[in-house]
Amino acid sequence: MPLPPPSPPPDWTARDAGWCLRTNRWCERGAVFALFACVSRLGDGVFWYLLMAALIVADGWNGVHASVHMAATGVVALTLYRTLKRHTRRPRPFAADARIRAWVAPLDEYSFPSGHTLHAVAFSSVAVWHYPVLAWLLVPFASAVAASRVVLGLHYPSDVLAALAIGAVLALLSIIGGPALVALIVS
Repeated sequence: MPLPPPSPPPDWTARDAGWCLRTNRWCERGAVFALFACVSRLGDGVFWYLLMAALIVADGWNGVHASVHMAATGVVALTLYRTLKRHTRRPRPFAADARIRAWVAPLDEYSFPSGHTLHAVAFSSVAVWHYPVLAWLLVPFASAVAASRVVLGLHYPSDVLAALAIGAVLALLSIIGGPALVALIVS
């Protein structure tokens, strides 16, 4: 008996856009919009700067070391993020599909990868490495930042998943090599 022909590969682009469209409609509920718009705004940097300042105030030189480590990781993340955006030039979901609404203004023109997610994962990972007790706060916040990018119509789920992976690898490399670099910077 002959084998049936292989199934065609899944259309990931259509699935990506479909997930974005479905979650984007959640913002029609005012409370959902307010929550994700607030989380997204905090993820612009405000939350991370406040966290670094709080670590310094609460833990002195140890907080300085952790904050410098986070900041150095952030500089690398920003450089990598800008390079990837410049080379991939993937249009944002709302620019590619008129049914998807941008509920807040984007910080730049392109979609891949999600800079908010990349930074949230990298910063959270480094901070939790220094202060494991912060995981209860940082893991849910970073997750909410990532979700906000899709819900607000600014990124596809694949942009967020790729940024999560990039941020995790960057954080791991930073944790492996970062303490020596931070010691050089601070001393």
